Amino acid sequence: MSYQEIYAKENARAKERFALVCERIHEAAQAPETEACYADYFQKTAEFLLLTVRVLEMQQEGALSGRSMEECEALNQKLYADILPGDDGYEKSYANPAYAVKKLGEALGGPLCFLYAECRALIAYAFEGRLADMTVLMELFVEIYTCFCSTEGTGDQEIHNILYWHFHDYSELLVAQSIRESVDPGLDFFTGIVQHADLDDLTYLYRYGEYISDNEKRTAQYLSGLSQEQIQAMADTFTEGYRIGFEVTNKDLSKKKTVSIHYAIGFERVVRKAMENFAGMGLSCVVFRDAVSSMGSRGHGKRGCYSTAANRQFDFDHRNDSAYYLDKAFVKRRLEVLRDAYETYKDLAAVFAGPAVQEVFGEEPFTPVQKPEAAHYNEKQQKLKVYYANEAGQITNRYIKGEERSFTIIAYPLPAIGKDYEKIFAETVKLNTLDYLLYRNMQQRIIDVLDRAQQVRICGKGKNRTDLSVAILKPEDPGRQTAFENCVADVNIPVGEVFTSPVLKGTHGVLHVTGVYLNELYYKDLELTFTDGMVTDYTCANFDDPAENRRYVRENVLMQHETLPMGEFAIGTNTTAYRMARDYQIAERLPILIAEKTGPHFAVGDTCYSHAEDTKVFNPDGKEIIAKDNERSILRKTDAFKAYFNCHTDITIPYDELDTITAVLADGSTADVIRDGKFVVPGTEELNVPLEKHL
Repeated sequence: MSYQEIYAKENARAKERFALVCERIHEAAQAPETEACYADYFQKTAEFLLLTVRVLEMQQEGALSGRSMEECEALNQKLYADILPGDDGYEKSYANPAYAVKKLGEALGGPLCFLYAECRALIAYAFEGRLADMTVLMELFVEIYTCFCSTEGTGDQEIHNILYWHFHDYSELLVAQSIRESVDPGLDFFTGIVQHADLDDLTYLYRYGEYISDNEKRTAQYLSGLSQEQIQAMADTFTEGYRIGFEVTNKDLSKKKTVSIHYAIGFERVVRKAMENFAGMGLSCVVFRDAVSSMGSRGHGKRGCYSTAANRQFDFDHRNDSAYYLDKAFVKRRLEVLRDAYETYKDLAAVFAGPAVQEVFGEEPFTPVQKPEAAHYNEKQQKLKVYYANEAGQITNRYIKGEERSFTIIAYPLPAIGKDYEKIFAETVKLNTLDYLLYRNMQQRIIDVLDRAQQVRICGKGKNRTDLSVAILKPEDPGRQTAFENCVADVNIPVGEVFTSPVLKGTHGVLHVTGVYLNELYYKDLELTFTDGMVTDYTCANFDDPAENRRYVRENVLMQHETLPMGEFAIGTNTTAYRMARDYQIAERLPILIAEKTGPHFAVGDTCYSHAEDTKVFNPDGKEIIAKDNERSILRKTDAFKAYFNCHTDITIPYDELDTITAVLADGSTADVIRDGKFVVPGTEELNVPLEKHL
């Protein structure tokens, strides 16, 4: 069945309710029956809801296709105008918690702001023709509106209760829908656009219902100017990396039937070819939309099908909106429905091979404004978030087994990267296809040195304060075992790193970077202190208030955990990527995927082998990689909750902030891998060439 057929029964059942709720919303839009101080909020929100109803009508009439570019742009602007940056947009929008509290008061401004932000999911539902889902959300609005029409007045607790029970009552439907979207190729709204749209007519971009900026339009235009051979080569790099990922980890791809593709709107020409390639491997493609509700929000980064954010401050302000309903009972219920949903779709989950991810980069670094009016998790909720993530990860792994799935990830620049966009794009394509044999051999020479080490010491230079000692698991049989993986552009494109899971005991010191961009957020002077491999202190210099800096790091690097282990130590070897970043002055705009290859990096969170530690992995030289566990991950054998953190964030020290990387051997002698920011292991001299030349 197609997505339209899947939703047809639900829509038919909700049709009468939909008509009734629309009548009430029309009344609110014309003459709100509330106190004057709330009338503007309800009138404007009702007008927005009716706009999405009109979009649904257009979808039902088939009128979303065949529109002129002017019509497409006008509707897109109208749908997103009030969250776009500026005095005429977000600064005076009820989607802005600071403005909402100012206009509606401290008690009710926050929850009403949350309600409006949640209602913006109606855009996606309307474009997909999901009348039933629209009905549920519109009924929530009407229920709260009716409270404000009461002559007895409205208390903030009453509004909180309505919001709370809405998400508790509908969690079963929302979670089940989310799981199905991630594994069922029958939900073909997105694959239908990719496979059947006329990609020469850029109005197809507006069929998604996402915000469309110059990035999406110029990307599509640029790709339309490339030859079929160039497009095919980009798709081949993407899908071949995915296939090789199964091969090198000894996983059987033939048992799988589906793959999820994550991509940025504008890249449909490449994605279409990738879908054809995957079909040749026997895989049907699944595509879902990046989260539009607080129920599905990851809080950072984009996945699924997505576009440039209309306003990253809006996204940041609403990253913790689930605080309005998150409690122990909700977590318990959500875990129950998650199990039920996976049980319902267990056959689809069992044949899911994993994600193929295409990321984009190039936007200006974003340092958010911390708003006290925005939703924040209290201490209990922070712990519940961590608990839920751990438990949900375990449930997911039971149905989509880590030892059977794989992934691949690749990145390309957006036009926002600047005037050299086309040159940078071409350079990125070259990065993604560098000679892996050349790197494999040089990286092996580095591994030969590191495998002799008990510890590796990393020291920064200049303004970089890094002084860190990392304990290494020493192979018992050096002829057949190694502690480091020789990463040569299979699942993790581009080529260029050797990495290990450090021994936590004996790993200590300070990790510092003067500036780094992690999960779309910028950090100035990020500093983490490790004791026996665990983070024991942290800060940055983004804000004047030290407490704000700590909260920023805890929420977005530690992901609400009190501490995290060092899950990975790696040495990036892609000096060509480093050179590109410096020549075009885009270092702060590189994604982690590329940035991690431009110097040593350290991941906080799970190891690279999370949920697949017992799968044997071998380097190209035939040696088995033995450093897949650490003292925390090994607890999976007795208590999986203590073993996994369900996060992994790489933090890279660029070569120009690096003094030395030194292997400290058991007898106390040393061997430098990098000295004064340059590789000194014999046979790696070619890695220094890009470090020494300029554009």
